[in-house]
Amino acid sequence: MTTQPPTKTSMMANAIRALSMDAVQQANSGHPGMPMGMAEIAVALWQRHLRHNPVNPHWVDRDRFVLSNGHGSMLLYALLHLSGYDLPMDELKRFRQLHSRTPGHPEVGITPGVETTTGPLGQGLANAVGMALAEALLAAEFNQPDVKIVNHYTYVFVGDGCLMEGISHEACSLAGTLGLSKLIVLYDDNGISIDGEVKHWFADDTPKRFEAYGWNVIRSVDGHDVEEIDTVIRIAKKSNKPTLICCRTVIGRGAPNKAGSHGVHGAPLGDIEIAAARLAIGWDTESFVIPPDVYTLWNAKNAGAKAECEWNRSFAVYRSKYPKQSAEFERRIAGRLPAHWADAAQQLIADVNERAEAVATRKASQQAIEVLASALPELLGGSADLASSTLTYWKASKAVRARCESNLKLLEWGNHVNYGVREFCMSAAINGIALHGGYLPFGSTFLIFSDYSRNALRMASMMRTRSIFVFTHDSIGLGEDGPTHQSIEHISCLRLIPNMEVWRPADSVETAVAWTQAVERHGPSSLIFSRQNLTFFPRTHDQIASVARGGYVLHDWNNDIMARKVLLISTGSEVELAMNSVKPLARLGISTRVVSMPSSTVFDRQETEWREHVLPRGVARVAIEAGVTAFWHKYVGIEGGVIGINTFGESAPAGVLFKNFGFTIDNIIKTVKSVLD
Repeated sequence: MTTQPPTKTSMMANAIRALSMDAVQQANSGHPGMPMGMAEIAVALWQRHLRHNPVNPHWVDRDRFVLSNGHGSMLLYALLHLSGYDLPMDELKRFRQLHSRTPGHPEVGITPGVETTTGPLGQGLANAVGMALAEALLAAEFNQPDVKIVNHYTYVFVGDGCLMEGISHEACSLAGTLGLSKLIVLYDDNGISIDGEVKHWFADDTPKRFEAYGWNVIRSVDGHDVEEIDTVIRIAKKSNKPTLICCRTVIGRGAPNKAGSHGVHGAPLGDIEIAAARLAIGWDTESFVIPPDVYTLWNAKNAGAKAECEWNRSFAVYRSKYPKQSAEFERRIAGRLPAHWADAAQQLIADVNERAEAVATRKASQQAIEVLASALPELLGGSADLASSTLTYWKASKAVRARCESNLKLLEWGNHVNYGVREFCMSAAINGIALHGGYLPFGSTFLIFSDYSRNALRMASMMRTRSIFVFTHDSIGLGEDGPTHQSIEHISCLRLIPNMEVWRPADSVETAVAWTQAVERHGPSSLIFSRQNLTFFPRTHDQIASVARGGYVLHDWNNDIMARKVLLISTGSEVELAMNSVKPLARLGISTRVVSMPSSTVFDRQETEWREHVLPRGVARVAIEAGVTAFWHKYVGIEGGVIGINTFGESAPAGVLFKNFGFTIDNIIKTVKSVLD
């Protein structure tokens, strides 16, 4: 880097470099190379294009900015601090420290201005596809010819690692197919990752790859030339396709001895190299000191306030001309359920109880969706190419489609997304839709394929997004497709994710309750449904009300005080087996309480009195679920019995499989006897 008189843009970029070097060095941990290499790209985007208001990070029509290469978090923290967000210098000094607002990777809800939690590479990019999709659908639904209230871009920074991850293919293929033209991705093409030069393991022709997806690709941009980057962003904003801008950069630019090497990727520069870098870039202030004139250059408060004020004026016009639409828009952006929601939810459950149908819970789920969709215009469904099996279409559903017109792709509004065979993308995009606001998204696939989605499910739980994941074909009840498709460990795996609410209902009533609870929850839910028909169980009013508590008494002990007692705890299809065992056990002098536990995660949150009422101490317990057994010992204890499966399944009709794996009345009696004896 040659020493030249500082320009405004160079001072702004060097402020990012200095803060990134200083924070990583003080923490003795972090990634200084990417922030130093992308500094000019950040200046071009944040100073000249990004519409945002630091004073109101949640302004509804702001542009969304996603740092998908989240290991370079100091770039984002520097930008937020410099442009005027509530992120004081003291927080930058506490980078990566306990309870700071500057964690190692950006986390939504921790730092003002952070739109999504990024860290697992590629997921931020997939979240951004969901955000861009939400923007396009809301625009199609609410904008009017004379007033546009939804009109913003989604910008993403990505690195080589994001594009190596397979989710980038899934997400970007979908974005190109749908023609999400307000999605602009800036690629930090620096050729370096932690292990060294990526050419030895990442030799793809990335521009051609994105052109094949149907993207607009701008090649060979000098990532250190603010004017050139500014120009190509302007071009990208005029495109009718999503855009990838390929920026050639030098990782760690400004560090005279380490720039361009993997040594600057994920480790502090060290005091000697930082001193040399300060000299090289002409930055002569002390650590964590920014000159007042640089703060002035970066301050985005006035521009942000002006942009939001202009939008407020437009929305005032919109409200006066379209009062019904404006009220609906405000409700949905605020995440409030409709005023009639409680009545609709109760009516749904009452109607299902009155029908008393013995159906597969996937079918019961579809019946619930029919009612929910009419009550919730914000419901946005989807499937990973399995809607006809997961039963997530409904009569009034309309597929999201890109219509070609004069060589342009125009996104038509719909409320059901065909994600294709892209389970990971679907789940991460749903998180992005939920983060954006305006829709309550759900996506569906077979439970076995929750493995493909696992990391996005974890991120949904970490971020507490209002994401609903529908998983069907929940066990060996899948039948002839065999062990590759039969879930064994998956339900327990989902239950282990903190903040994930997991429901496995036993019949249509429990299914309806599970759906209403997922809709009302401010956090993610996994709804797990059967392929095969399940018996309907009559319930009292109190029992129906108790379903929402996650676990309740479906059948209680008889009044014979001399009888031995046992507790059978079960979920889903196995509740029927437990209920069918009551009379045979009674003939042996054993009185049985059957506890249906559609959601252990909800049950565990109940007050002690309720949990001990449902599962009183001192009574022998047996749990029954067609999955791994280890999970259930938290309820039955070491001395209790668990009827489950600790191997993989087999290929055969469902009835044959349940008998083969011991899901029989005889095996329940045998297990109960062994526990009692």
